[in-house]
Amino acid sequence: MAKAPRNGPYICGIDAALDVVNGKWKGLILWELETNRVLRFAELRRGMPGVSEKMLTQHLREMEADGLVHREVFAEVPPRVEYSLTEHGHTLNQALGPLGDWGVERMRREGSERVAVEETSHV
Repeated sequence: MAKAPRNGPYICGIDAALDVVNGKWKGLILWELETNRVLRFAELRRGMPGVSEKMLTQHLREMEADGLVHREVFAEVPPRVEYSLTEHGHTLNQALGPLGDWGVERMRREGSERVAVEETSHV
């Protein structure tokens, strides 16, 4: 079932920004693609323990529709699909940087643990 397009009306800029990054996994997708530049679906999924295939697919589709993620399909057997950030996605990541810094400080202050994630390398 397709969701209605996200185009307001919004109360403020934060409302509009959070509308695009809503969802538990979108921030991690942005981080993984910023860190690794280009990833295949399985590589993205390995970098995000706990995400289901359905949820990752849904978020990637929404992020592609919002112009944050580029999906490239290669006509090979078997088919290969790669994901990368668009320029718009890179600018969103830059905007989220201070929020990430705030989160790291919060983790330090509260003694929160970090999840161990296996290193992702693209093919």
